[in-house]
Amino acid sequence: MSRIDWACLGAVILGFVLFLYGANVFNAVVGWVGVYFFFGGILVFLVLYIYGELTKKEEVQNP
Repeated sequence: MSRIDWACLGAVILGFVLFLYGANVFNAVVGWVGVYFFFGGILVFLVLYIYGELTKKEEVQNP
């Protein structure tokens, strides 16, 4: 896994933990920040994965 993959995974885990913490202490701001981190990490990972697949160069086979 690359550093970007680890960063996205870290953002998702941090978002999940912040959401649970915000829900436990009834702090809406922390909970919403956690939700944004969670979905932001997933969204960034998907965008970078799709971009990498679209810009990947195919090897040309010579007959």
